[in-house]
Amino acid sequence: MKKIFSILLVLIITCSNLIAQQTDNSVNTTISVFPYQQHNQIDGALTTMSGWGKIEWKKLCSYLDQAQQSQDSLKLKATYALNAFVNKASLNTIQKASVIKLLGKQLKKAKTEYAKIFITTQLALLTDVAIVDARNNSLPAVPIYIAAKASNLNGVQQLLQLQDEMELAKNPIQQKRILAKVAHIPGYSSFAFVSKYLTNEAINNDAASIITRLALEDASIKGANVRAALEIALPLIKGVDSAILVNKLKAHLKKLPYDNGFVSLFNGKDLTGWKGLVGNPVYRSRQSDSAMQALQVKADEKIKNDWVVKDGILVFTGHGDNLCTQKKYGDFEMYVDWKITEQGDAGIYLRGSPQVQIWDTSRHEVGAQVGSGGLYNNQKNKSTPLVVADNKIGEWNNFHIIMKGNKVTVYLNGILVTDNIILENYWDRALPIFEKEQIELQAHGTYVAYRNIYIKEIPSNQPVQISEIEKKEGFVSLFDGLNLDQWRGNKTGYIVADGTVVVNPEDGNGGNLYTNNEYANFVYRFEFQLTPGANNGIGIHAPPAGDAAYVGMEIQVLDNEAPIYKDLHVYQYHGSVYGVIPAKRGYLLPTGEWNQEEIMINGSKIKVTLNGTVITEGDIKEASKNGTLDHKEHPGLTRTTGHIGFLGHGDVVRFKNMRVKVL
Repeated sequence: MKKIFSILLVLIITCSNLIAQQTDNSVNTTISVFPYQQHNQIDGALTTMSGWGKIEWKKLCSYLDQAQQSQDSLKLKATYALNAFVNKASLNTIQKASVIKLLGKQLKKAKTEYAKIFITTQLALLTDVAIVDARNNSLPAVPIYIAAKASNLNGVQQLLQLQDEMELAKNPIQQKRILAKVAHIPGYSSFAFVSKYLTNEAINNDAASIITRLALEDASIKGANVRAALEIALPLIKGVDSAILVNKLKAHLKKLPYDNGFVSLFNGKDLTGWKGLVGNPVYRSRQSDSAMQALQVKADEKIKNDWVVKDGILVFTGHGDNLCTQKKYGDFEMYVDWKITEQGDAGIYLRGSPQVQIWDTSRHEVGAQVGSGGLYNNQKNKSTPLVVADNKIGEWNNFHIIMKGNKVTVYLNGILVTDNIILENYWDRALPIFEKEQIELQAHGTYVAYRNIYIKEIPSNQPVQISEIEKKEGFVSLFDGLNLDQWRGNKTGYIVADGTVVVNPEDGNGGNLYTNNEYANFVYRFEFQLTPGANNGIGIHAPPAGDAAYVGMEIQVLDNEAPIYKDLHVYQYHGSVYGVIPAKRGYLLPTGEWNQEEIMINGSKIKVTLNGTVITEGDIKEASKNGTLDHKEHPGLTRTTGHIGFLGHGDVVRFKNMRVKVL
């Protein structure tokens, strides 16, 4: 009997060993494709993992308890595999619930700190709970606040810390204290952070005052988003200093540029403004429009599973391709917060080319000890950062990236790590970097999260050229975007800024600016941008002195939809020959948008076309033979030549792309 029992025991042990070996082989084979970007194999591996039982999951999680080995260890592969599976499961409500239950059990069995922390982070991706206590496998009764850091943190690090604290703040008093600290950190990132609380009734008065002061103290804080936030803030400003602050803000809004400010690339809700990756720039340039469209549709469909938005954060799931901006960029300035987990590897492609590096600095086997922020793929030019400036794994980091021409500057957490270094063309090293291309968030097989992605396009310092078509038609440029060499008159009241001519009411109240040359019959084309209630005009056949509306002619430039102009005469609408021929209303674009206008005068015939619609057309002689509409003398109507001019009235208006064709 004992002999039979011994034989059975041996058979049981043998079978158990065989089963265990088969399980090991099955799990090892499945996770062998990680972390590499072999998409078909990864998708297959994730499907296989969906059918695993308790034994397979126990084996996978046991690998997380192994001692640290090389990059190719089972521990590392298990890390990548589990992260990718969890992110995929987060998209399926039913599967998510079962995975939460599974990981909860495995967390209780975890032995090493690495396994406990990693499984905890994966649970956080699947639940609405911000923090799980890995030590006792339960939710903490009180939120765990970030430990206070050294008081000598730079502004960027302080802002990162304060954002973490704001997520954990329990009441308006704590939130107000945090905003008060942010108020002392200058820059757009602080402005954008505080602006988010303009809709919070408990603290919006504080937020309004803070963003107003930040904007008043920093001229670089501009653009449509800034204006929109400040317009919301204006009626919210209260307190003893409100009278002074409100008046300053009203004056500031009048001159605040709509353009060349930071815009958000990520709305915190979905992938609006982003698309999937289709090959590289060289490959894309060889595709027909129809082929590219088909490829793009396919890529866009795929990224829905590769990149997800969770709690206002953009997360790469661990498998898939790069996420790309729909828009192409030339020179730009960019802010972006990012966070990785242990063994993380990611990056940001500039103009479609790799890359500003992101990685776990403990990965000495791949040279990551040099830190993030270097131009990793450079061969001839410097590729490594100047210093290591990374925060700890699991903490947020901030990049400030500036790209002008082919050179890149990177600040990591407020510290210069890449100083004006040429970015080489990875796709064709014989060519310089592309002049314009998309920005990409790299997919490299590991978890990475992004937030607060802001970009500002930097105007080119190259002269503006008119199109070849217009050149053939006989047009010549009157403004190259760089100087006023072709103009005379009040050059203090009109200045060049960001490639435009801007009325500068602080110096000269605008006044008049005229072309150096005189013109008789011509077609004049230009673009203009109005601010609320703005008033200007285009002088025609004007002499260099006198009121051009009468000694020459004035084509009205006016925000005639503003409430202050509700009682206008018909001959005062935008596009009217002032006092003589009225224009149609309703064709101006909203203030802040660029309008296109063409003025044609040939003999006594005049025509004004606004945004593709003729709004004024008539014969000056016929319109004035029985007196003008405003019943005033207009001796300039008999002039047959003169200067083209801008006729300022002290309001901020911007002009660009001025060109003329002599008839």
